[in-house]
Formats: sequence, structure tokens, C-alpha cells
Amino acid sequence: MRPFTLETVETIDAALRAAGEPASGTAARLPGSGPTTQFLAGGTTLIDLMKLDVMRPALVLDLNPLEKSQLGRIETGPSGLRLGALVRMADAAENAEVNRSFPAIAQSLKLAASPQIRNMASLAGNVLQRTRCPYFRDVSYRECNKRNPGSGCAARDGFNRAHAILGTSDDCIATYPGDFAQALMAFDATVDIAGMQGIRTIPFSDLHRLPRSTPDVETTLRSGELVMSFTIPSGPWTRRSLFLKIRDRESYEFALASAAVALDLDHEFVRDVRIALGGLATVPWRAREAEELLIGKILTEATLEGAADAAFMDATPFEHNAFKLELGKRTLIRALRQAAEMEI
Repeated sequence: MRPFTLETVETIDAALRAAGEPASGTAARLPGSGPTTQFLAGGTTLIDLMKLDVMRPALVLDLNPLEKSQLGRIETGPSGLRLGALVRMADAAENAEVNRSFPAIAQSLKLAASPQIRNMASLAGNVLQRTRCPYFRDVSYRECNKRNPGSGCAARDGFNRAHAILGTSDDCIATYPGDFAQALMAFDATVDIAGMQGIRTIPFSDLHRLPRSTPDVETTLRSGELVMSFTIPSGPWTRRSLFLKIRDRESYEFALASAAVALDLDHEFVRDVRIALGGLATVPWRAREAEELLIGKILTEATLEGAADAAFMDATPFEHNAFKLELGKRTLIRALRQAAEMEI
């Protein structure tokens, strides 16, 4: 790990001011290594990447004192759920109202990482975690456009079993690794973001950027901005929701395929449906084509198969991950069946 300066901030304004100032220190910014200033909450991703020499910030701002502010609160009400950015994954996963009214959120958090990591990791940190692509995390591989823009993508012709089949580009096929983000996508969550110009709110679906020709630019966050909270509106589909995760082993493993689904049923007919897919795409992925096919229909075998085909009609499998095409479809169908059978 390279030398860096650690500063603790006591207020949101202090954090924004410090993030907006040029960082001094011995760690120079290299292409793809990230800004020279980074926020620290749980540190379960940042510290790993600093040890691997993938990220090289000169200044790290410890946000943990802000956990006592609105950033550390869970708030529920008739209009929905608000989750502060510094809420720990374990706290949100065990919250009674989250489990009762937004089960897909609780399940996505419980199935992520180990209990120790869930106790440390913040919700914003989880959402902003970077890919687990081995070519990105191992600096001995020069060809990684996400880490070294313009160098190429070693994964395309390398071992790509865990890589994405949706949202890929000629420059990157790295999979987005998170689980919680899929639940936020399915629920049409919004994100409050603070910067020196004030607070702005965007749809969660606008937070992450497809790789296209600039895979090193992963989000729409501006320099020095800080995620404040996530807001999930209530709806008739939120209680009938679940998160299904398929992985190589049952504990502490990233998804090969996952689905966050939410259903609003009128007897057997689908009044509304929300579908987000994980482990399969370069960003948190909403399967809107599948949703459109299901609305107004009964969840028959043929209807489910058609929706699954629609969800993956633009998929691009590679040499070692072609199995994800069928696995993704089976995962989606299974999740929808289980959601339909829920007692609420």
C-alpha cells in the first residue's frame, strides 16, 4: 500500500470542503486509479484495492463520525423507506420494517458477504463497490481499460467465466458485483447526492454508467460529491418481492446470476412487475422488456419463458460464460414463480 493521508471529518460540510480541495501527498493519480481523494466508511472495498495498488488516493476522508447524522438513519413511513448512506448493511438487513415491507432489500443484504463484513460495510459503499474482475484487481495485467484506459480488455480473450453478458462493450465486460443495487433498481429508488453546489436527487438507475468506450468512468457522481441516502417509494409490489441469488457456494460468494423481482397481482393476472438482474451485467440491470411482456398476463410456463427470452435478447455470451444465458433465464423464472407464491 502506498503512503496516504487520513483525515476524520465531523460534518457533511467539512467532508465536502475537504473533498473539493486539491489533495497533496505522495500518491499521484494514475489513469483509472480514481480521484486523489476518497471517502472511507466501512473500507471493505477501498482498503482492499489500495492494498492491491489498484486505487492510489493521496487523501482518505473518514466519514464514520457522520453515522450519528441523517446519513446513519433508517426512516420508514407511509410514502416509503429512506436509508442513509452510512447505514450498515447488517442493520438494514435486520430492520423489522425493511423485512416486512421491502423483503427483497433485506434478502439482498443478508446474502451479501460475510456477517463480519456486513457489520462494517455501509450501504453507499456497497452500491459503489468496484468490479471483482481479476484482470482489474491484478495490476500485473496491463490490459484493463477500467484501470488503465486505452490498454484493452484482457477478459474478452481471457478466462471470462464470471464476466458479464449484458451491457458489455468492446472495451469492457467486467461484471458489476453488488446485490443490494438490484433491489434498489427493482423498486425505482432515488439517490440524494450532496456536493458543493447543493443536494441533487437522481433515479438510482442513473447512478451507474455503462462501460461503452470509457469503462474507467463508472458512475455519474461528480468530483467531490457524497451519496447521502436512498429513497424507496412504497407500492403494491414491495411486499411481494424477493431476491434470488445463484452462486458457486452458499456463503460469501458473488452471484453468477441473481434476480430482484416484485409483483403486484390481481388474482392470477400481473398488474405490475419489477425485475432487476445481477451477476450478469456490467451495471445494475433492469429487465424492462420482460416486464412489459408480463403485465396483464397470467404467469404460465409459456409467459415466463417468453419474458426470460426477452430479458436476454441482447445478451452477448463469451467463451467461458455462455452458460450464464440459460442460467440467467432459469434464475428469472424461478424468482417470479417464488414471488407469485408468497403469502402477504
